[in-house]
Amino acid sequence: MKKLVLSIILLCWFSGVYAQDQKILPKKGLGAVKGQDSVYDNSNRSRDIKKGKSTKQQVGKITDYLIISQENDTTFVDTTLTIYKDYKFNYLRKDDFELIPFSNLGQTYNSLSYNFENTKLMPSFGARARHFNYMEVEDIKYYRVPTPLTELFFKTAFEQGQLLDAFFTVNTTPRFNFSIAYKGLRSLGKYQHILTSTGNFRFTINYSTKNNKYHLRTHIVTQDLMNQENGGLQDSSVPYFETGDPEFLDRSILEVNFENAESILKGKRFHLDHTYDIVRKKDSTSSNKLNIRHIMSFEDKYFQYDQTNSNAYFGDAFKSSKLKDRVSLENFYNQFQLNYSNDLIGDLQFNVSNDNYNYGYNKLVVLNGETIVNRLKGDIYAVGGKYHKKYKSFDFNGEMGINVTGDFDGNYIKGTASFKLNDDMSATASINHSSKAPNYNFLLYQSDYVNYNWRNNFNNIETEQLSFHLKSKKIVDVSADYSTITDYAYFKKDETTNLIKAYQNNSTITYLRIKLEKEIKFGKFALNNTMLYQNVQDENNTLNVPELTTRNTLYFSSNMFKKALYLQTGVTLNYFSSYYMNAYDPLLAEFYIQNEKEYGNFPRLDFFINAKIRQTRIFLKAEHFNSAFTGYNYYSAPNYPYRDFVVRFGIVWNFFM
Repeated sequence: MKKLVLSIILLCWFSGVYAQDQKILPKKGLGAVKGQDSVYDNSNRSRDIKKGKSTKQQVGKITDYLIISQENDTTFVDTTLTIYKDYKFNYLRKDDFELIPFSNLGQTYNSLSYNFENTKLMPSFGARARHFNYMEVEDIKYYRVPTPLTELFFKTAFEQGQLLDAFFTVNTTPRFNFSIAYKGLRSLGKYQHILTSTGNFRFTINYSTKNNKYHLRTHIVTQDLMNQENGGLQDSSVPYFETGDPEFLDRSILEVNFENAESILKGKRFHLDHTYDIVRKKDSTSSNKLNIRHIMSFEDKYFQYDQTNSNAYFGDAFKSSKLKDRVSLENFYNQFQLNYSNDLIGDLQFNVSNDNYNYGYNKLVVLNGETIVNRLKGDIYAVGGKYHKKYKSFDFNGEMGINVTGDFDGNYIKGTASFKLNDDMSATASINHSSKAPNYNFLLYQSDYVNYNWRNNFNNIETEQLSFHLKSKKIVDVSADYSTITDYAYFKKDETTNLIKAYQNNSTITYLRIKLEKEIKFGKFALNNTMLYQNVQDENNTLNVPELTTRNTLYFSSNMFKKALYLQTGVTLNYFSSYYMNAYDPLLAEFYIQNEKEYGNFPRLDFFINAKIRQTRIFLKAEHFNSAFTGYNYYSAPNYPYRDFVVRFGIVWNFFM
């Protein structure tokens, strides 16, 4: 892992040196537009002028550095420093407002909220607690840049480790781009036996032909996410943590449930997405466009739990040593699309897809005289379509899909309508219905532990969701959704054996979420507020979330030293009300329902100093600095304490060459 990270850094460095030596400038069609913000330093430009060099092609605008999503939505590289950059400066590199992390970096997260909107037809792989940092197809971005671009992300970890995300992209021609990136983490952690070691490698290509009729995007991703598992604190150690006894502030002294287990999630994926335009819009008088698109994706992944000796924590085992539970999934996906666009009708799509899946185990388990099947495999064929139409200030989108053959039934339909009221305010409403089989590990699971073996014929999970979003910087940003969930699948301890089993709720759950976001500015000070209210009606208590979750940041920001440095400093409060927090099962790598004890109701205060110097953003944070004086009652899950006070440092550094 270290060699690969070092190789990428050296590649980025030498590519930059080569680019400078060869005087690589913005290509035609990718270059600068006069009057736009430049990614080059003004002092360099002034020096070139003094030397009599032309600067016409050396002024590149930041909006030329394009980032393209799977759905072809395009943004550009953003090197600004805002409070939202602080919220995203974490292991996931995304806003984790609705999550609470475990004590060590790279472990799992407990969810404080859920979104039941769904447009997938197939079950998902299990071990969902290990998938927060697993990069799916929609997480991979493609690029188009006028000059080579490098980004280095670094952040300190917890004891003997660090987090690094190194990224490099270049257009070798105006039509061909590739990018290469690697995110690696090693962190020992403060408690016994919770070492994490993870790696995410990404390679992408974005290509168009000279006549712009054929477009190709492809990526290769390999990922390995390893965690040592300790089962959390022993019940006898919990009082020592909660009383704040100085002797036990060294968290490595606290006893954990076991120290001989680890789990790993590994996956590799090859993804191809290419389009050929049969009829193109040649000019403004031409209104028709017709193309065919093919998406192919092959993914091979497995989750493995290893334990040196069996432990009563999981009940009886078939053997006493060298326990190994390994489950794999091979999925080969193909979709063919026919897309037609007309200025009057709008955008229409018809698609046909096939999923060839092979999920299961390489062993047979006999339980109570009955052999449990060890494989779920087959082919699913589905059809679907999409529609989009923009009319004046209205924007309409619709999509649907249904499985027509195969062992898994599934369907979904989604409609969205957006309206732009004025330059500041817009509104969006959507409706979504979905019927999908529960995840694979609810249907089939095998283990060396006797209790963790089942084959269930669960019903499809049926969900309906209505959502509304009003967006306004001047007034408030508010979003709300109301969901009903039928046949909800979950894990819970069996009342007789006190061991984990898979269940399905036989009643309908109603779930309301209302989220408010508003920033109030007064001079160089600002108060950024995010509040989430949730209400669940569930007679079986299988969906547990806090009623109130809030994040409030009071901060100061200003340019300093003749605008050579931009500074932000302030305090962030995170809080969620007490509720029956889900517990964590490391063997399944899943969270399960518990209704015995409430957790939460503790504030988390972070003090931060962030700065921007040219294209470098610097982050310094004193995390949870109130831990010593507001009580040791903070948990990420039952028996898994949240993080103590710690000071961490990091940077994000962009190179435009």
